[in-house]
Amino acid sequence: MTRALDRVLGARLPDPPDALRRGPFGEGAFPSPLHTERRASRVGVWLGAGFVVCFLTGLISHWVQHPPSWFVWPASPVWLYRVTQGTHVMVGLALIPLLLVKLWTVYPGLFRWPPARTPAALVGRLSILVLVASAVFMLATGLINISQWYPFGFSFKTAHYWTGWVAVGAVLTHVGAMAPQIRRGLARRGSPAAVAGLEPAEAEEVRAADEAAEHGAVSRRAFVATAAVATGAVALTQWGQTISPLAQVSVLSPRIPGVGPQGLPVNQTAISAGVTESAVDPAYRLVVEGPTPLELTLDDLRAMPQYTERLPIACVEGWSASAEWTGPRLRDVLAAAGHPRGTVVHVESIQTGGSYRVSTVSKPHSASDKTLLALRLNGEDLDIDHGYPVRLIAPNRPGAMQTKWLGRIAPGAAGVGS
Repeated sequence: MTRALDRVLGARLPDPPDALRRGPFGEGAFPSPLHTERRASRVGVWLGAGFVVCFLTGLISHWVQHPPSWFVWPASPVWLYRVTQGTHVMVGLALIPLLLVKLWTVYPGLFRWPPARTPAALVGRLSILVLVASAVFMLATGLINISQWYPFGFSFKTAHYWTGWVAVGAVLTHVGAMAPQIRRGLARRGSPAAVAGLEPAEAEEVRAADEAAEHGAVSRRAFVATAAVATGAVALTQWGQTISPLAQVSVLSPRIPGVGPQGLPVNQTAISAGVTESAVDPAYRLVVEGPTPLELTLDDLRAMPQYTERLPIACVEGWSASAEWTGPRLRDVLAAAGHPRGTVVHVESIQTGGSYRVSTVSKPHSASDKTLLALRLNGEDLDIDHGYPVRLIAPNRPGAMQTKWLGRIAPGAAGVGS
């Protein structure tokens, strides 16, 4: 059975007609000597490392928002999610020019003639298609998401999450399939390892290509410098959405810290949430379910002990900004309703729709003395766009889960996100 499969996969496929050798399939279509294994392998190392960083930080963000039963996300340090998600977006954007550089270095291989000589080679070519398609999809949809523009008809979160698994699997498969070429490409130029496994004529061709790359119209050093500058420029011009001192040069940032009502950016406004009337209704009550149910007016909340904490808002789009928040502690309000410390609760907004209208506050956050029902921001009553009359603010949580315009707090399922 195995020998029969080997014969099928190794059988030589017929060459396609020479008439098809046009455009990128034509001879001499890629004259640059920089299209080498060495360039492709070294760029690939940085690209692969970047995709691993994005995958791991993206996985953290997904688990924070949709926690498995075993996952515990801590309430401290308060800046941890800010760093992980900021890194996710910053590295993802920097990978865009790096992916273009990688595609350019391997461009001739994508159009080699014949495209595949055996069924096994054809499978390998199809795996490269999956790799390129998933990488482009991840970076393109990520860029669209941070711009908050959704022209597609599917869920960005779901598609981005599952395509991330496909992309990482494709990267690992590609590395395994191309291991000999990658080893040669990463070896020191001119060393025996750089031509290991090649026929004498192929080895000489590799040496000649490396030599040509040093003295071509665009030298190896110029190529590396251009790739580094392009990648660095993309990163620098959007890092200011997380690193405030760089805000003035971050012209590609979708958000700038300090720009917005009360000096803080806003994603969802009161108008878009449909709460411009209900949020200022004199009959407003915050309902807290529990052994001792509560219906708290704004004055009731103001009469409770007030605490001020400096906490960041860190959004999934990558931007973040710190501010001073003031209000009663969530754990004090839960205690007044008869709940033990660390009770898992759901907090609900008075807005009528939206995927983040309800969020779960896990045990580490509900027990934290830094988790507040914020009434004031930077020394002023909350602006309506920041969640007036009261919003949740907790340490080390995504901004989308810092629920605004609170209307109800209810106990959550035991063990969920605890």
